[in-house]
Amino acid sequence: MAKVKVGLVQMTCVKDVAQNMERAIQGIRDAAKDGAQIICLQELFTSLYFCDVEDHENFKLAESIPGTSTEILSPIAKELGVVIIASLFEKRTEGLYHNTTAVIDADGAYLGKYRKMHIPDDPAFYEKFYFTPGDLGYKVFQTKFAKIGVLICWDQWYPEGARITALMGAEILFFPTAIGWATSQDEATNEEQYNAWQTIQRSHAVANGVHVVSVNRVGFEQDGAMKFWGGSFVSNPFGKLLYLASHDKEETKVLELDLKQTDYYRTHWPFLRDRRIDSYDPITKRYID
Repeated sequence: MAKVKVGLVQMTCVKDVAQNMERAIQGIRDAAKDGAQIICLQELFTSLYFCDVEDHENFKLAESIPGTSTEILSPIAKELGVVIIASLFEKRTEGLYHNTTAVIDADGAYLGKYRKMHIPDDPAFYEKFYFTPGDLGYKVFQTKFAKIGVLICWDQWYPEGARITALMGAEILFFPTAIGWATSQDEATNEEQYNAWQTIQRSHAVANGVHVVSVNRVGFEQDGAMKFWGGSFVSNPFGKLLYLASHDKEETKVLELDLKQTDYYRTHWPFLRDRRIDSYDPITKRYID
């Protein structure tokens, strides 16, 4: 399809998992009512961002994929005729967990999952305590409306992941995200961090000639020590912002994307044509001494 309507659901989360699912479903319904065909939820939307602490009790939040959440969302996708991108805490087996996104097609079929490749470890983002790095590689999913690529949060800082996913044929890159400011930081640091986050993702759009859709959570967690900065956005294939959400409100937005723009920008700015793939072997090194 030349034109596709994407929906972004930027929401706050609470401790109760069932309530978060209900709110996400309402966001999906609202987006579908406004014509959305592919709807992306934020990272780990069924719970509070539990990686703010290292607590073994939080492993109880994990589920198999496919499993409970996909069984809830698949009938919703079929009823509304929409694709759903759902970021979940995956229990693969006893003692083995992933940060994973499931993709459900517009007929309710489970298309597969992507496991987050890059796992951060930072104050209030202790993801290495919980998640094993993804081992499925980079993934694209042929949905009813478009071939999409999905990467997750920390993945968004790495141009290699976006490039590989685009080279696999992704027409749109989706980034479910959970990122925010420490409330103890000064405003200048907050602004610098947010601008870097947005800039790196817009650069993926430019370098690869594809639309980028980034969906972040919003609101205070950690008893107010962490404020998720929202700021969900959509970029066209040359980095132009088509939509930018607020930093402090829940928002559901539907936007029409013209996928023909990819060919336009890739022919006018032929970065893929001029890649020197014969010279890129050093990229597989950790560092070149």
